[in-house]
Amino acid sequence: MLYYEDIQLNQPQKFGQYEVTREEVIEFASKYDPQPFHLDDEAAAKTHFGRLAASGWHSAAMMMRMLVDHMKTHKQAGLGSPGADNIRWVKPVYPGDTLRCEQVTLDKRLSKSRPNMGIMKGRVTVFNQKDEIVMTMESTGLIQARGD
Repeated sequence: MLYYEDIQLNQPQKFGQYEVTREEVIEFASKYDPQPFHLDDEAAAKTHFGRLAASGWHSAAMMMRMLVDHMKTHKQAGLGSPGADNIRWVKPVYPGDTLRCEQVTLDKRLSKSRPNMGIMKGRVTVFNQKDEIVMTMESTGLIQARGD
């Protein structure tokens, strides 16, 4: 189990492999982001995407899945997150892409009001199979301190 004291700054963690399918792109968009370029090949071809593209929110959800899977195998005393900042969808994600992540902790400190809780600032970068950045996100995470 990793606690606040175990978290190293500026040490990238690489993880994940998520294969993006056409069916999932359409299913997600149908439910949460029903814009034509996420749902219809012909409509998407007429846009700057050039073809069917995943919703940015779907890209964020795929990143979250890879992050949670990583946390299951590299257990942390995580306490959730108060939020995310600076989400950027750098390049489109297309059916057939395979995504992976890199995460780095940029800063950490103990909470002033709850000294048994650490606050971490981090950045997740999502890459496609060509090692092109498709998404970045900065976030704050909460983690229990061991108190050594």
